[in-house]
Amino acid sequence: MFLRQNRFVFGTGVLLFVLLTCTLVPQITRAQTATAPATDDVAARRAALQSQLDQVEAQITQTQGTLTTLHGQHSSLQNDINILDTGIKKAQLQVQATQIQIQALNENITVHASTIGQLSGKLSDEQASLAQIVRETREVDDESLVELVFSAQDVSGFFNDLDSFATLKQQLGASSQQLTQTKSATETEKQSLEDQKTQQTQLEAVQAAAKQSIVDQQNQKKTLLAQTTTKETTYQSIFNAQQQTATQIRAELFALAGGNGTITLPIAITLATQAGAATGVRPALILGILKQETNLGQNLGNGVWTVDMSPTRDQPVFKVIMANLGLDPNSVKVSKAQAGGWGGAMGPSQFIPSTWACYAGYINTTTGSCGKGTDGTYAGPWTYDASKDRLAKDAGHPSTPSNPYNNLDAFTATALLLADNGASAKTPAAERLSALRYYAGWGGATNPAYSFYGDGVMNYATQFQSDIDTLSGS
Repeated sequence: MFLRQNRFVFGTGVLLFVLLTCTLVPQITRAQTATAPATDDVAARRAALQSQLDQVEAQITQTQGTLTTLHGQHSSLQNDINILDTGIKKAQLQVQATQIQIQALNENITVHASTIGQLSGKLSDEQASLAQIVRETREVDDESLVELVFSAQDVSGFFNDLDSFATLKQQLGASSQQLTQTKSATETEKQSLEDQKTQQTQLEAVQAAAKQSIVDQQNQKKTLLAQTTTKETTYQSIFNAQQQTATQIRAELFALAGGNGTITLPIAITLATQAGAATGVRPALILGILKQETNLGQNLGNGVWTVDMSPTRDQPVFKVIMANLGLDPNSVKVSKAQAGGWGGAMGPSQFIPSTWACYAGYINTTTGSCGKGTDGTYAGPWTYDASKDRLAKDAGHPSTPSNPYNNLDAFTATALLLADNGASAKTPAAERLSALRYYAGWGGATNPAYSFYGDGVMNYATQFQSDIDTLSGS
C-alpha cells in the first residue's frame, strides 16, 4: 500500500530535517518541546533567504561562465606552447645538423689546404729546376755552333746533349703548366669551400636567431598562461565560496520550512548517502523528495494519534509498532490530519503506520501479509517478523527492529519507497516518475495535474546534487 490515500496524507511535511526533534539516537521517547518561530517571522526570513539564494545562484552562474572561458584560454595557450616546444626541438636538431656539416667542411678545407701547400712546394722546385735549365740553355745559345762542336767529345755526343736540353725544356714547360693549372684548380676549390662555410655559418646564425625568437614567444605564452591560471584559481575560489554560501542558505531554508530542525545539512547528506548506497537511489533525489514535501503542509508533528490517525487502517498496527519498539504512543509525534484525508504520519519520513508495516516486517496474521486481513480490515492481529524487516536490513541493524523515529531508518524508508517506484534506474525520466508515484501512487502518477510535483522534486534534486558535490570537494 502506498504512503498516501490522497494528496494530503503524506504531503503534510515530509521534510527530513525539520519535522521532529529526531537526533541520531535510535529511539526517541519524548516529544519536541521547542516552540516554532512565529509564522510571519518565518515567512519573512524565508523570503529574504530565497532572495539571497537567487542572487548567489545568479553569481554562481556568472562565475561558472568566467571559469569556462578561462579554462578554454588555458587549454588553447597550453596547446600553443606544446606546438612551440615541438618547433624548438626541430630547430635545435636543424642547428645540430648544420654544425655537423660545417665540421665536415672544415675538415675538407684542411685537407685541400695541405694539398695546395704540397703542390705549391713541388711547383717551386720545378720552377727552380726549369730556371737552371733555361740559364744553361742560354749559355749554349751564346756559344757558337763551332765552339759547341769542338767542346763536345764527339759530334754524336753534341747532338745527344742538344736533344736532351730541348726535351728537358719541353718537359719542364709542360710540368710548369700542369702545376699552375693544379694550383689554380685547388685554390678555386678552396675558395668554393670557404664560400660554403660562410653560407653554413650564416645559416646557423639564422637558425639560432629563429630558435631564440621561438623561445621568446614561448616565454610570453607561459607568462600569459600563468596569469590565466592565477585568474582561474581566483575565480575557482570565488565559485567555491559562492557554492558554500548557497549550501548554507539552503540549510537554513530547510530548518525554517518546518519550524524547527535538528539535523544539519551535512548530516542529512551523510544519511541520504548511506540510504542511497543501500537501496540504489541517488541521495540528491531522496533530499529533493523531502524538500518538495515540506511545502505541502504546515501542521507537522502536532497531531494526536487517537484523533488524527485512521482508526481502522493505521491505529491497530501503530500500537503494535510502538509496543515492539518500547515507545509510548502518546509521547511520540504524528502528523495532524488535513482536509480530505487522515494524518498520523510518523517520524522524519512521514510514513503512515500501515505503509511502515510493509517495509518494517509487520504481518497481519490472518493473511500472512502486511495488507488487510481476511476480514477485509487492518484490525489484525499483527505480529513482527524480523526476517521481513527490509528497513532494518538495509539500514545495517538486522537484529534490531526498524524505528520510524530513527533518522537513518527514516531516510532508508524514503529511499526504499523510491526504489520500489523505479528510482534506482537513476535516469531523469525514471527519477521523475518515481517522485510522482511517491506523491500520487502508481495510478495517479500519469495525471498531468501532478506534473508540478515531479518537476519540483527534480529541480530540488539538482540543487542538492550541487550541495553534495560542494561538501564532498568534487
